Amino acid sequence: MGSQKLNIAIFDGSLKTTAFIQRLIIGLSQRHTITVLGFAENNPNPIKNIHYVPLGSATALGRLLFLSLGFAVRALFQLGKPQQFFRTLGLLFRLNRQALQQQNFNIALQLAKPDILHVQWPSLLPWCEAALQQNNVKVVLSQRGYQNNVRPFVTKENLDYLKQVYPKIDAFHSVSKAMSATGDSIYKAHNKIDKVVYSGFNIADFTYRTNYSKGDILNILSIGRPHWVKGYADALQACALLKSEGIPFTYTIVGANGNEELLYRIHATGLQDKVVLTDKIPQQRVYELMQTQDVLLFPSIAEGLPNVVVEAMLLGLPVIGTRCGGIEELLDDTTGSIVPTRTPKAMAEAISVFYTTPIATIDTQRALARKRVEVQHTATQMIDGMEALYVEVTV
Repeated sequence: MGSQKLNIAIFDGSLKTTAFIQRLIIGLSQRHTITVLGFAENNPNPIKNIHYVPLGSATALGRLLFLSLGFAVRALFQLGKPQQFFRTLGLLFRLNRQALQQQNFNIALQLAKPDILHVQWPSLLPWCEAALQQNNVKVVLSQRGYQNNVRPFVTKENLDYLKQVYPKIDAFHSVSKAMSATGDSIYKAHNKIDKVVYSGFNIADFTYRTNYSKGDILNILSIGRPHWVKGYADALQACALLKSEGIPFTYTIVGANGNEELLYRIHATGLQDKVVLTDKIPQQRVYELMQTQDVLLFPSIAEGLPNVVVEAMLLGLPVIGTRCGGIEELLDDTTGSIVPTRTPKAMAEAISVFYTTPIATIDTQRALARKRVEVQHTATQMIDGMEALYVEVTV
């Protein structure tokens, strides 16, 4: 990318950023100045040479008051804005936590003087309204998941708000072509800047499973929180069909232990001896578990572009997924199996076919799946893509 050095502020509400944002920060910091803004301060793995700015949590009043006083003093002496100093004092006196957080955010941005404010989630946009009115900072919004492809369409107030604020945003980052199209359904304009940049991974960190094999009992795996959008109800219906057909299997859902709805469905369909719900486990343990399973079942109803599918393809775990969001940009007949959403019968048929598919055929699909991810999801292409978007919006 060009030699233009940018001052970039990353805002995702917390200093403990997601794995995607961590990789992005690390890559961008090689060529640009990066500031991370967040309310929650728990960050066990801070990145060297990154400026982390805690804004204060509403649940830790003492810390919030201390940070707010510090921002007020800096506004007075570094920015030369006594009105912001006295405004903060008034908010401190009234113990107005949310207003203090907003004031801290506004002052932090003025101190950082970023060229780019990269907002990671639409739910954070209300904090950025002052920034959206300024010409000296360009606001980029990421479109990547539930907050973009589900929440706007089940909450009218949220949709109305996004329709009002999206035209003020300078550029959009979409994690998939499907997510870009969803964003266009909220706001579309001929001069809208919207760049698809796939999540990047350090490919060398994923050891490909060369000695894949299936046992007599098919080990099916799903990973993710037990939210209705994840489609586990459909997956359990598919499992009931598999059981009725006499196909031997076990189905493990990681991260769903104790969920009452799923427990009820498991008992109602007589799957107690077939389905296991486990607690959420550390990422490295997830990868180790993937190496022992026969197939990843991804039954979601709506998605951006799921990391777990990319990770499975990198590790050599076959995937059966639903036709939603960016899944079609990963899976097809050559790289796995894809079925319509909300179709337990089609899901069960795909699993049944997979159970009898020769290992040689599966190995070919696994190799092509890994290759697709190696081409499409490198950390380098993610960093270059985001950098190109930043440069475009600042020109």
